[in-house]
Amino acid sequence: MMTTPDWSPWIATIEPILTAPEVSRIAAIDRLPWVPPAVQSRRDLAEFIDHTLLSADAVPEQVVTLCEQAVAWKTGAVCINPVYVPLARKTLGETFMDIAAVAGFPLGATSSAAKAYEAAWAAAAGASEIDMVISIGLLKSQQWRNVLDDILAVRAAVPQPVRLKVIMENALLTRDEIILGCLLAVAAGSDFVKTSTGFGPSGATVEDVRLMRQVVGRNTGVKAAGGIHTAQEALAMIEAGADRIGASQTQAILEALA
Repeated sequence: MMTTPDWSPWIATIEPILTAPEVSRIAAIDRLPWVPPAVQSRRDLAEFIDHTLLSADAVPEQVVTLCEQAVAWKTGAVCINPVYVPLARKTLGETFMDIAAVAGFPLGATSSAAKAYEAAWAAAAGASEIDMVISIGLLKSQQWRNVLDDILAVRAAVPQPVRLKVIMENALLTRDEIILGCLLAVAAGSDFVKTSTGFGPSGATVEDVRLMRQVVGRNTGVKAAGGIHTAQEALAMIEAGADRIGASQTQAILEALA
């Protein structure tokens, strides 16, 4: 069971730039201890996984295979580049498989308008989840309002029930920046925070996942992504606080469990 530290010093850092609704979202964070879910089988673990293909050289045939594998393995979602959302939607047909599409990927350095348009286009084409990259440089330069407005632009473009995940790219951030980025994501009404793009210097760590879960509490999701290649690694992330795993090595991960 995970205890939650006092985050008031970090909240105080950004509170001057927050509107009343944004303050309320942070105040509503469920601070009860995180209790990891039980994962006892291959089927249990599959439900946590976003089966992922985001490489620049991915071809349509690979996307079709990805979707077919996701259905066969009953993963939580597929995660793909926006250009392939229509193909994925066609391939998945009437299945209930979620499609996650990325926006502002992988650098997070496009304009808010561009991210919002990309997200809205993907959602209209069939994506039910958007994984957007936070404006990393703005976060590091302490431009809190601009970072928040960037997330809000995408949230406005893809309101619920589309789920919005905000990628931090933790390997480029300090501990304080991870905390503040997570708080800003919550203030913007995001559904998940996410560790990494998988294209940065390194991927998810147990320590970062635990920190993010402690910051966002129990009513915002945490997605661990990048460098997760084994069932042992995936289970360690879930134990630390992840309720979604981004993985391209899904078959190897699942075959390790009965």
